[in-house]
Amino acid sequence: MKEIRFSPDLKIAREKKLLAIEEIAKRIDIPSRSIECYGHFIAKISWQYLKELFAQPKRGKLILVTATTPTPAGEGKTTTAIGLTDGFNRLGHKAILCLREPSMGPIFGVKGAATGAGLAQVVPREEINLHFTGDFAAVAAAHNLLAALIDNHLYQGNTLGIDPRKVSWGRVLDLNDRSLRKILLGLESRKSFPRVSFFDIVAASELMAILCLSQSYMDLRERLANIQVGRRWNDTKVTAEDLEAAGAMSALLVHALKPNLVQTLENNPVFVHGGPFGNIAHGCSSVISLNTALRLSDWVVTEAGFGSDLGGEKFVNILCRQSGLSPDCAVIVTTIRALKYHGGMELGSLANKDLAFLEKGLPNLLRHIEIVEEGFGVPAVIGLNRFSVDSEEEIDWLGKKLADMGHSFVICNHWQQGGLGAMDLARKVIEKSSLHKSYCKFSYADSDTVVEKIRKIAFNIYKAGDLSFHPTAYDEIKRIEGEGLTHFPLCMAKTQYSFSVDPNLKGAPEGHHFYVREIRAATGAKYILVVCGEINTMPGLPKVPSSSHIDIDVDGNIIGTI
Repeated sequence: MKEIRFSPDLKIAREKKLLAIEEIAKRIDIPSRSIECYGHFIAKISWQYLKELFAQPKRGKLILVTATTPTPAGEGKTTTAIGLTDGFNRLGHKAILCLREPSMGPIFGVKGAATGAGLAQVVPREEINLHFTGDFAAVAAAHNLLAALIDNHLYQGNTLGIDPRKVSWGRVLDLNDRSLRKILLGLESRKSFPRVSFFDIVAASELMAILCLSQSYMDLRERLANIQVGRRWNDTKVTAEDLEAAGAMSALLVHALKPNLVQTLENNPVFVHGGPFGNIAHGCSSVISLNTALRLSDWVVTEAGFGSDLGGEKFVNILCRQSGLSPDCAVIVTTIRALKYHGGMELGSLANKDLAFLEKGLPNLLRHIEIVEEGFGVPAVIGLNRFSVDSEEEIDWLGKKLADMGHSFVICNHWQQGGLGAMDLARKVIEKSSLHKSYCKFSYADSDTVVEKIRKIAFNIYKAGDLSFHPTAYDEIKRIEGEGLTHFPLCMAKTQYSFSVDPNLKGAPEGHHFYVREIRAATGAKYILVVCGEINTMPGLPKVPSSSHIDIDVDGNIIGTI
């Protein structure tokens, strides 16, 4: 057995003393009888308590943590959200963090763990990153149950007249497996109809978005019933309710709908609920967890997947639209290293001081400020997540350059100092939030056509120069318009590494070609999925996956990069 290096973040997490989850709940006035414990340090909140809580008015302010365009160097958005929450609490404010649940795809793939780093972590680290309370398994089971019922219906005589060629519902798995992107079904019997299908990763399942956006059990049940799974021979749509599947699917998701309570290393409360992946999915924390936190605290910190053009855009145009919530302030996380990378610097050279590359990469940050402040109408605070290799000269240069443009940043040291290193960030957020009184602005109107909505995102946010559609995407748009679904918001699926559909086009490109490959109506989630460029809803593994560096010791303790 090869030697596995012990993760320093995991070592820090295990050395910190955790409080019993009952004590964490008590700190935000949740009685012990209203939590459902999963061991000593994890709990779900009972639905009876949530019903009573939701009858009360919201009292907290909502802070959205987003970031500049992701780079392989990492920007530390989750770490900053954790540090900011700890910073608020150190200042004497009652603050709760709402995060998305980690997917095992990136944990075993490239990204690794999704619970923060250094002294800004959410714990228990291993349990949250692997399996947690079983929410992902429940979503996968409900999704795959519907897929099995479709195939069984075809096998048993197809009384609904489903056209097997037009079944649009695939299967899901919470692991990266590119070999399952396209599969061939129906080879087991003469009664079966061979057809091509597919696998998505669980986070990209429409059911995950439904779980995140539902606000009650009946809302969940209604959304599941409305899922469109395909079309009949006469081209009319077939739903999960037509297959009598929605009830059993709802039963599988009863516990998954309840938010999960854990803690930071500084013993502050965290709700971890809902799926990630703002590049191919909804990618925001659940509305239920946000509504819960907003009634229990003064400040609620949440993050959305990847940059403001992806997770941030979906947070505003999907989550805020459907929930009535609106951020009071946004934190845009960036790093010196990320800006140099967007300026064209090689990944292996980012530790080297270089003002020329930093200047070339600055437009990426400025574009994100524009999206948040002008596009969404939300005041922004720039959080500079400091790394030990950052030179004072680079930091000073960036500060002066931004000041000339009317901007400033707050240096964040939460990785090294925990909440203490994010107190200045918390103070700045408090200051900015006090000036914001209006609701966020949407990027398009409900009444816009589907093509108009896509154009506004492509031209106003991505700064594309022209736009084209695959012919089958146009066909699906016509169906959506014919079925009266034009009012649905968009869920844009594109590469997270660029404003364009080309992941290699770094910085802040303008005038690029934007290509829409596929359109899917997610009638349960109540949005339209727009698949752009070459993005896939089932990721693949790298040549050396993170799973190669994970193992157990003689006592069954997990070791490695988790």
